[in-house]
Amino acid sequence: MTDTKNIKDDEYGVLLYYKYTKIPNLDDLFTFYNSNCNSLSLLGRVRLAPHGVNVTIGGKLSALKEHIACMSKNDLFERTDFKLATCSEPINDKIAEECGFTTLSIRIVKELVTFSSHPLSKPPEVTNAGKHLSALEFHSILSEMDPASKKLVLLDARNLYETRIGKFHAPNVETLDPEIRQYSDLPSWLDAHSEQLRGNKILMYCTGGIRCEMASAYLKSKGPGFENVFQLYGGIQRYMEQFPDGGFFKGKNFVFDHRVSVGSADANMLGYCLMCNIPFDDYSSRIRCSYCRLLVLVCSACQVKNSTYVCELCQKYGKLIESEPLSIETKGSKKLRILCLHGFRQNASSFKGRTASLAKKLKNLVEFVYIDAPHQLQFIYQNKDIGDTPSKDSKFPPIKGCNRKFAWFIDPNTEENTSSDWELAQSPFDSLQYQKQTAGFDESLAYLKKIVSENGPFDGILGFSQGAAMAACVAARQMSLKGEIDFRFVILCSGFRVNLDENEKSSINCPSLHIYGSDHGKDTQIAFDASRSLASLFDEGCSVIIEHDYGHIIPTKSPYIDTIKDFLQRFLER
Repeated sequence: MTDTKNIKDDEYGVLLYYKYTKIPNLDDLFTFYNSNCNSLSLLGRVRLAPHGVNVTIGGKLSALKEHIACMSKNDLFERTDFKLATCSEPINDKIAEECGFTTLSIRIVKELVTFSSHPLSKPPEVTNAGKHLSALEFHSILSEMDPASKKLVLLDARNLYETRIGKFHAPNVETLDPEIRQYSDLPSWLDAHSEQLRGNKILMYCTGGIRCEMASAYLKSKGPGFENVFQLYGGIQRYMEQFPDGGFFKGKNFVFDHRVSVGSADANMLGYCLMCNIPFDDYSSRIRCSYCRLLVLVCSACQVKNSTYVCELCQKYGKLIESEPLSIETKGSKKLRILCLHGFRQNASSFKGRTASLAKKLKNLVEFVYIDAPHQLQFIYQNKDIGDTPSKDSKFPPIKGCNRKFAWFIDPNTEENTSSDWELAQSPFDSLQYQKQTAGFDESLAYLKKIVSENGPFDGILGFSQGAAMAACVAARQMSLKGEIDFRFVILCSGFRVNLDENEKSSINCPSLHIYGSDHGKDTQIAFDASRSLASLFDEGCSVIIEHDYGHIIPTKSPYIDTIKDFLQRFLER
């Protein structure tokens, strides 16, 4: 239950909750959240999956309590732990934007949290998760631990940047910190340390509880020796509410909203500045590792002196501060090679012209390589006559020739036409034509393999419209295509889904940048929902989204171009 005592309705607050339950109709639930949250002026992130919801939203406390009351009437959310906290409104625009508190983002995803970056031979069943322990029960076990009894292990299911500033410490209890960059790395760590964990009583914890649900189920699925797996219900947040002085939790609890972290009455600081090693635990500057983009702790004085930062993990695996990465504006640095896939009824030449402004602004960073798609299309034109009287907009076959047009996907009912003669279109232009173009993928994939073999390697793939749909299909098969089509990232502009549903059982774990028109934008060719649906297939932990109001284009004005450069900078090499 939510503790609303001493909370004033006109104050600002944050609400966090999740629920694993079978959702009968995702579209209906999406519509409900969209209507409810917008009517209450709530901002933040709502993730919906066939197996449940994960929500982090902020707004006036009166509105948040109204939202809770509304959700509580739905049987799907029976016994949901709604975590409501009062706090100040976002005052740092950078933090608010990075944490998703400048807009309302509601997305349908395949997983509430991406548990693994690769398909698991035996995916965990959340119904087999570790037994829930209340904050009091969790604290009691740690308090009464007898060194002579069966070994107890505290297992932190969070990422390294979270554990830097806070974790549990209890006498006679071993605390294991996997030191992972992202949650999807946890299964591999658990596999590597399974014998160390086997036969012990394991107490698992995370920020709010949702990550422990899947991780504890995965541990229990390992069979004999993993029967005694428990998890802290409500996570560190509920524990700190029960023990305001911190109890056995030392330091601060990292949270995924504009608050950044939440501390207890105990002022003890666990974190240290990466550069000078003084006590420091403030992530508000959002400083990141120059190599892997992991959040790092750097004090204000060191931020003035340095511009390059190497996290503990990169240092561990051989990255040195002396090996300073080159700035994206440094002339002579190695450029990223990006393979460019044009849209439907375009060609390499026309797409090169459409992206001339983008190429110019990224000239010191990337080399774009443009290719024609393999499916040739017929020359067609349309008349706009009304009755027997030609209108001023009537179109007739052009007098001069035209460059060939190509496609990655074609309508299965349309035969390819390589004739150079103009033909009158049989029907007016259909803005939803892309939904019918579902054939030709195998030919396009074989063609790309040949292109990469002859012209590679490429660091990334950029696709526009239908080209983005093709690039997404390739990204979905990245693991199976290794050695044939190797790349490190994709950029999907005004994309949509095609040929993906039957192939993807989990989020696509490929670094991705999604650029598309907002729901009130001017893209009349690819609907906002279609591009958003494509973006939802990709792992949130390694994807960036740009929504704009400029129609069916790739915007090159600030701040969009700055976000594009920031994304590409991650992949620069010396």
